[in-house]
Formats: sequence, C-alpha cells, structure tokens
Amino acid sequence: MSNFFSKAEVTSSGRPVLPRNEVECHLLSAVDLEPEDHRHFSLLKSGLLILTTHRLIWLPSSSASTPTSASAIPLAAISHIFSSKKSLKSVFHSPRIRFQVLVSSDGRVFDPGSGSGSSSGSGSRSVVVTAVIRGKGDCDGFLVKFWDSWRARAWETTEISGSGSASASGSGAATGTGGGLYSSDGSVRMVGVAGILRKEQEMWESTDKSLQDAFQDLNALMSKAKEMVMLAEKMRQKLLFGTSSQTSGTNDEDMGSKEEMQDWLLSVGIISPVTKESAGALYHQQLSRQLADFVRIPLERAGGMINLIDAYCLFNRARGTELISPDDMLQACSLWEKFDVPVMLRKFDSGVMVIQNKSHSDEEVFARIKSLVTKPEALRTGISPTDAAMTLGIAPAMAKEHLLTAESKGLLCRDISPDGFRFYINLFPEIDPCNMYFVKDNGICSTWIKAVSTTGKNACLNQFISIFTD
Repeated sequence: MSNFFSKAEVTSSGRPVLPRNEVECHLLSAVDLEPEDHRHFSLLKSGLLILTTHRLIWLPSSSASTPTSASAIPLAAISHIFSSKKSLKSVFHSPRIRFQVLVSSDGRVFDPGSGSGSSSGSGSRSVVVTAVIRGKGDCDGFLVKFWDSWRARAWETTEISGSGSASASGSGAATGTGGGLYSSDGSVRMVGVAGILRKEQEMWESTDKSLQDAFQDLNALMSKAKEMVMLAEKMRQKLLFGTSSQTSGTNDEDMGSKEEMQDWLLSVGIISPVTKESAGALYHQQLSRQLADFVRIPLERAGGMINLIDAYCLFNRARGTELISPDDMLQACSLWEKFDVPVMLRKFDSGVMVIQNKSHSDEEVFARIKSLVTKPEALRTGISPTDAAMTLGIAPAMAKEHLLTAESKGLLCRDISPDGFRFYINLFPEIDPCNMYFVKDNGICSTWIKAVSTTGKNACLNQFISIFTD
C-alpha cells in the first residue's frame, strides 16, 4: 500500500513546500522508512528525511531508479518516540530512530489536516515506524531536535498570546520623599550600611525588571516579524498565481502596482532559510535547490537573465541574518548541473557570470537587437549598450554582454572611440566576393546606403557609397 503516508508537495527544484508557520529544523540523507507490522507497504529507500516544526518529510533521492513521490508524516500523528538504546549490537548496525504513528481506519497515517480533533485517540490503531540512517549524519542531534519539535506542538499554536504578566509594582523602591524612620508605606526606613545595601539591591532589581520588559518587547517584535514574513510569502504566492492565470484584462497601472508589490515582497525575506546547522553535510545541495526556487521571480522581472552579483545581494537580503558567502553562492549555482532545475549558471567570454532560465533563447535576443540596429537612425550612428538596455529592458552591463555575443556571432560590428562602444549592423555577409559592387535592392546594405546618403555631410562616406552605386 504505497499511500500509507501523506503526500508532500515539492517545488520544481525538489525542495519541500512549507505552509505558513512551518520551519525547517534538521535533515538527514540516505534514510529508509520501514513501518513494522504493515505487510502491504512498499518500503521507502535511501531518501532525504527533513524534520520541520510540523512534519517529517521524506524526499526520494534524485538518483533513485524507481520514481517515488514525496511523503510526509505529521508530528501530530506521532504518539510516542522511543529512546535510542546503546548496545553492542547497535555498533555494527546503521543508527535507527523508532517512533509510534497513529493509523486511521482506512489504513493511512492519521492526518490532522483532513480530520477534526486532536491527535490523541483519533487513530484506530498505531504502527511503529523505523527510520534507518544509512548515510553520514548527526543522528543524535536529529533525535534531540525531533523530541523538541514534537514536544513544542507548534501545529497547535494558532497565535501567540501576549502574556500580560502583572509587574510587581513597588518591589522595594523607596517612595517616600520626606525623612523619618518610616517610609510612606509604613515600613521601617533602612539607614547606614544596611540602607546602602538595600538601595543596591533595589537598583539591581529595577535593572533586571527593565531587561525583562525589554526582552519581552523584543520577543514580541520577533514574533510579529515572523508573522509579517509568512504573510508576505502568502501574498507573493497569490501574486504568482494571479500573474500566471490572468494573461489579459490588466492595465498598465495594475501591472505597475503588482511589480511594486513584488519588489516589496522580495525584500521581506525567506521563512525557512537553509543553514549549515540544519542541513549539515547537505548544506550546499539544499542551498542550491532553495536558490533555484528563489531566483524565479527576479528572473521573470529581468527578462530571463540576471547578474550573479545582483542575485547574491537579493538572496542575502531575503535571508536576513543567515547570510552566505560568495563562495557558497558560487558553489550552490555550480550544483545546478546535477539537479533537474529550470535555471542555470552561465559565463560570458568576458568573464561576467549570470543566472538565466534554461528556456532563455539568445536567438530571440539577437532578433530584437537586429530590429533595433537596422533602424534608419541606428544605421547612421550605431547603437550603444545603453540603447540596447532600454530596448531589452535590462541593465547596460548585461546589454553590453549581449552585444558582444552578437558580434562574436557575426551579427554586429564594433567601433571603439573615446565616447565608448558603438555597434553597427554587419554588412560584410551581403557582399559577394565575386561581384563586390553588386548591391541587392532589398538587402540591408541597400537600406544602409539610403539611410546614410540622406545626411550628405561626409564627402569620404559619399565617395564610398558611390563605389556601390556606380
């Protein structure tokens, strides 16, 4: 019975889709899931086991011979986690983590999202599931985080209730302003060395109270920030579905507001960034997959190609305090060749590195450049990288790389002057070596002669034109 576990959604790069409030905690590679006393279940072999605050997610290995869908076990369905026993036998076997799962009457793992009520007593019976860790990973660290996530019961937390703990007013602070042996509350006023010690204690208590209040405010701010990140992620997903489903019926103002909203949401952050602590030895692999999911929106806005430096700045801004180094970014991008992801890393002849969609076509870009460079004004004065950037809707640096690539393909010719680079249409392919003076009536060379001859200011150029017209 292959549908014993719940199905888990994954992104195009193979990363799990996490709902709101769910955060990644730890993961292990090469893990088998083996339910005991369940004969009709086909075992899940050598997959990636991801622990979140709400679920255990098993992802099949990319090199698996048989296709297997991603599976999940809600932590709410787990009734007991067995402690690991150290013995002589366990030294010669792969580490194992055993836990008890509630099973519903239809023979599937109990899913609180599809039913009502709490996990206790909702399942008709229970099945022991064993996770066999055959890869290299911190099994003990995973088990500790497994216990912590299961006991925290984050799936039951709907909102953070601000505990309005009543602060104890007047914790020994002197309120009287007058002299005498008695204070305003009737207590005996302390004087001498005892009074000095009492004032020191009151000062430390007041400082401690202020620190507690400050940290309470900080925790509240962090919880609110987390809620805002989750809200932004939800709105971003709605915008993505909206732009893909609505291909018509939107005006320029609506499109502008959507682009502005996407810019704002892009800077809010990633809910569960991959870290070295949670991913361990699989850090660069999981970082590569998460990066492939993240650059989808910037690539759509940049026309299918974005500079690697720009992507690095956007990705680090979205990760917040979990910053990555340029080496980690480059290594994550280089791993895309091994994964089936829709993006790739490209290096131009000049050394500039970019991220682009695999569906990005240079021929389409060359066609737009050719239509720009064959305009009458461009035939006379050529185009600059800035002109191409305005037409293609990209940065001038990226436009220059496209122009240089078009030059290497024989589409353009380059002129270098103190004013910078100017690119012209290449007329040499239309010149017949056997009849150099022949000009096609409907060719680009004929169009160029007509465009340049209208100026009539350069005698040398007119003499050159006469060579073709005579």
